[in-house]
Amino acid sequence: MALPDLSLSLQFGRFDGVARHRAALPRHRVARCIRHALALPGELTVRIVDAEEGQRLNREFRGKDYATNVLTFDYAQSPMVMADLVLCAPVVAREASELRITLANHYAHLLVHGTLHAQGWDHETGEADAEAMEAREIEILAGLGVRNPYRQR
Repeated sequence: MALPDLSLSLQFGRFDGVARHRAALPRHRVARCIRHALALPGELTVRIVDAEEGQRLNREFRGKDYATNVLTFDYAQSPMVMADLVLCAPVVAREASELRITLANHYAHLLVHGTLHAQGWDHETGEADAEAMEAREIEILAGLGVRNPYRQR
């Protein structure tokens, strides 16, 4: 089965330790994670930000005054998925350390998670939706060679 086409813009903000995050996110790996999670062709921008930008965006767009791991801004789901994914580097690094997983694998999980959100998946609408989204993430990640991220929790 052919994977959907993807137009990808990968951006890194300026922050301490950005080289570590660039190393964990080579463009081909980011594209592979997203394409495996897409059901349709997509145009996505992935931006890696510092805690300040992550917190500001979360506050302005979700009304939550803290930096979160991934924010999804979805603009269209059909006939093409169009979205921005914003990942907060310090939060992702802290979570990866706490979960005792590699930074690259945690980014893979969050890229898949954010891409599913861009297509309408939502884990905050009820237990059944959360279980369905989690199962889909596990399936996609297995295809990418990434272990079940929920098993460690």
